[in-house]
Amino acid sequence: MEEHFVWVTTRRLRPGTLEDFERAWQPAPYPQALRRAFAYWSEDGQEITGVSFWDSKEACDSWRASEPEAQRRAAMAPYVVEEREAFYRGRELTIPQR
Repeated sequence: MEEHFVWVTTRRLRPGTLEDFERAWQPAPYPQALRRAFAYWSEDGQEITGVSFWDSKEACDSWRASEPEAQRRAAMAPYVVEEREAFYRGRELTIPQR
């Protein structure tokens, strides 16, 4: 089975700031080692979870230590109340046929 390297960040946002946060959230440039990324948000728009798939933990760590990522985090900071983040390794689960 193919192993995935995944960075997950959940942020609680200030009320009414989801659209502004999403503009600040887009990385520029996008990291080369980033394979896929997803965003999931709560119905009230006050919590957002980002899930990103990377070539390796080292590639993710390198991006997280980069200047573009520091600038991106600074741009997001005015909208964020709380942040939780972690790196995971995993694989896709097989769902039995129904």
